[in-house]
Amino acid sequence: MKINIIKDVLKEGIFFTNKIVQKTISLPILQTTLLEAKKNLLILKNTNLETAIEWEGLANVEKEGKICVNTKTLSQIVNHFPSKKISLSVENNNLVVEGEKTKVKIPGVDPQEFPIIPEISRENQIILPKKELFYSLSSLVKIPTLSSARPEISGILFSFRKGELKLVATDSFRLSERTILNNFNVENLKLILPQTAVKELISILEKSEKEVKLYQTPSQVWFEFNLPEILESKVIYTSRLIEGEYPKYENVIPKKFSLRVFTEKEELIENLKAASIFSGRNNEIKFKISSTKNTFLILSSSPESGEYSGEIKTRMEGKADLEICFNYRFLFDGILEIEEPEIELSFTNEEGAAMIKPLEKQDYIYILMPIKNV
Repeated sequence: MKINIIKDVLKEGIFFTNKIVQKTISLPILQTTLLEAKKNLLILKNTNLETAIEWEGLANVEKEGKICVNTKTLSQIVNHFPSKKISLSVENNNLVVEGEKTKVKIPGVDPQEFPIIPEISRENQIILPKKELFYSLSSLVKIPTLSSARPEISGILFSFRKGELKLVATDSFRLSERTILNNFNVENLKLILPQTAVKELISILEKSEKEVKLYQTPSQVWFEFNLPEILESKVIYTSRLIEGEYPKYENVIPKKFSLRVFTEKEELIENLKAASIFSGRNNEIKFKISSTKNTFLILSSSPESGEYSGEIKTRMEGKADLEICFNYRFLFDGILEIEEPEIELSFTNEEGAAMIKPLEKQDYIYILMPIKNV
């Protein structure tokens, strides 16, 4: 193998492929990056067996070949290499990194030991809008929790329907749904992407161009991105899918409400922040709502801190007097993802699920169960 490549191009590739490297004592090969020179491209690959990243960028390839080297060492030397142009070659199972006045040798590992990354299946292509996907996944990724008993809720559901994609996350105490409207060329398709994979995907999406290509099989998914900063470089990210069927979450979303409350988001947030100072060990705050008096009180208390009471301005629809407690952290998680200035809080009863959503847009809902017996 022998190639010449611009330093900034190589740095870009390492930046992306480094995102999933994990320290695994039992499998030291996972601490390496596979470099492959092929045609006019340099290809970098990293994997942790659950997910993998492949980057490819333009290079002047004099001799094709491949080698594995320690990812951390490669990253450090390229980041601090004094030359703007770099030559990479293999000599006696070492990767030789050369510049105008600099030469480095990094011990290599047999590329045959590198795990096989599933080859992309291009039969079923779905085009996703990058901005909406990035925004939606970023708002959902903190919700799932690892569950050995119910692995299906450890990830985020991609549910393609006619003209829309619904992204859903839950931890059984709360549920969030984002809707992306588009003329997708697929419907009745469901994928469950692990939470760790979603986090890695978000970090790549931030740097990608306007659209993302998705390919899938029953057990695997690939996301392909073009990168805007350097011509003709791209990333393919692949992950295993979570097996099983996602819970029928639609049954959790209330169909009827006894009371709807409309209020300014910022006023509600400021009161919640103040009330959280006085919340108890369960992070609980209480909503005391009366449609009769048209009042909405936010209450909290603890023996150590004291008491808080704040009233916010609202408009209400329906008739109900409710006293209902929530975990304020879960409330914040739902409310802070709303960009619009006005929000709607809808309640069924004191023990039933509540729904939080923007007043105008219909692309986001957040379902939260109350805290009982506080």
